[in-house]
Amino acid sequence: MDTDRESMRPGARNAVQVCMATRPADRVFILTDDETLAVGDILAEESRAITPHVAVRRLEEFATRPLGDVPPALFEAIRGFQPTVFFYAAQGKPGEIGFRIQLRPTLLGEIPMRWGHMIGITPQLMREGMREDYHRIAAVTQQVNDRVKTAREMRITSPRGTDVTATFSPDLRWRPCPGLYHHAGEWGNLPEGETFTCPQSMDGVLVAEVLGDYFSAKYGVLSATPVTFNLQNGFVTGVSCANQAIAGEVWEYLNSAENGTRAGEFAIGTNIGLTRLTGNLLQDEKIPGIHVAFGNPYPHETGARWNSKIHVDVIPVDVTIVVDGATLFDQGGFHL
Repeated sequence: MDTDRESMRPGARNAVQVCMATRPADRVFILTDDETLAVGDILAEESRAITPHVAVRRLEEFATRPLGDVPPALFEAIRGFQPTVFFYAAQGKPGEIGFRIQLRPTLLGEIPMRWGHMIGITPQLMREGMREDYHRIAAVTQQVNDRVKTAREMRITSPRGTDVTATFSPDLRWRPCPGLYHHAGEWGNLPEGETFTCPQSMDGVLVAEVLGDYFSAKYGVLSATPVTFNLQNGFVTGVSCANQAIAGEVWEYLNSAENGTRAGEFAIGTNIGLTRLTGNLLQDEKIPGIHVAFGNPYPHETGARWNSKIHVDVIPVDVTIVVDGATLFDQGGFHL
C-alpha cells in the first residue's frame, strides 16, 4: 500500500462527501495537471465510490503552459461532460491568474455546478486543511461574517509592524466561504474557511510573511525576510524587503496590470483547525487572522465596479483585529 497516497484519502473523502455533498446522480469533472495528478486521482477514486460519472483531465492536454486564455478545447471538454461537481486541482504558473479568473465565472454562468477550487493543492494540504471539520468551520465563518458584514472600519496591528486601517462601504458585499458547497452555482477554495469583501480604502503598513499567486510556491514562508507594503487611499505606494530582489519583483508585478496596486480583497480567515504557516497560500490564507489581496476584487462576488487582471494575496501574522472599536480577534482567538 502507498502510505503517502493513502494519507490523502480522508481529505479527499472530506472534499467529495462533505464539502461538495456528491451524490450518485452527480457528474464530477476533475481538472488537474501533471504535477498534481496524485491529488486528482485520489479525488477521482473517492468520487467513483459514489458516482460512475467521473472525468479526470490534465491542463497539459489542452495547451502549453502557462495558459494565458482558456483553450477552446478545454471549454468544449467541460461543456460536453456537463458536470454538476467540478474540482480544479492544479498548480498555478506565472501568468495564469487571468486564465483562472476567466474560467470559473464563464463556466458557472453556463453550467449549474458546484465548484471546488484547489489551486496549489498538495499532499500536505490534503493531509492537513482538507481533514478539518467543515461543519464547525462553517459555523464559525457565519458568526464572523455576521459580525463584520455591517462594519465601517477595522484596524489591524501585529508585533511585526502591521498597522493598517481599512474602511468599508455598505455598497460592497461580504462573501462567506464556509467550505460547504451543496447547491448549483456555489464555489469556494479548498481547504476553506474565510469571509471576504472589497475594502473601500486602506491606509498604513502591512507586513506579510506569505505572498500569493506564483510567489507562494517560489518563496514559501518569508519569516526571516517579510515583505512590507505601504498603503495610502487603498493603493500600494511602496514595497520593501530585506531581500531587495523580492521587493523589486513584487513591485514590478503589481504594476504590470491596471489596478494591480489597488486593494481588491480584505478577508478574515476562519479555519480554526489551522495554527501554522505552510508557505502555501491556499491553506495559509484560511488561518484565523486576515489577508489582503491587491488587484482583482472579485466584482461578481463583492459588487466592486472595477477590475484587474492580477490578484496577489499577502498574509500578515499574529494580528489583532478591531472592528468598529471592538476586538474581534487576537492571539486568544475569536471574540464572538
